[in-house]
Amino acid sequence: MTAVETRPNTLPWPPIVYVAAVAAAIVLNWLVPLPWIPGPLGELLFAVGWLVVGGALAIDITAMRTMARAKTTIMPHRGSDHLVTSGPFSFTRNPIYLGNTMLMIGIGLIAGIVWFILLAPVAAFVTQKLAIEREERHLEMRFGKKYRDYAKKVRRWI
Repeated sequence: MTAVETRPNTLPWPPIVYVAAVAAAIVLNWLVPLPWIPGPLGELLFAVGWLVVGGALAIDITAMRTMARAKTTIMPHRGSDHLVTSGPFSFTRNPIYLGNTMLMIGIGLIAGIVWFILLAPVAAFVTQKLAIEREERHLEMRFGKKYRDYAKKVRRWI
């Protein structure tokens, strides 16, 4: 077995990437604060932020529970024992990463910190390059046609 067959990565890149993006957003906001939308629109965005955070947490928790029920690892640097295609995995192949990206956007809307919103797609892109593409190769090697059929039906993000 090759290394990619047994596990997609040696490091758990996604949590590292998202924690770094959150830290960078906080530091950048301190060093170079960007203006936020005042008044009623800002208050509306605050409310939308809470909805986005709620949706993100629902997606994350549901995805984690679905993986636990399937008896496969949630750790992004460990090999998958089972291909999970139900629950939130039926509309996105990466619900936890989608949820993490939404969480950053929601926090940015709630806190009025533009850097969270700007760095969320950067974190998603870096996660795709460092983790998702490797995970996809791992899943294809582990599950073959079953994974390829799933990937044809369900998009990587949304």
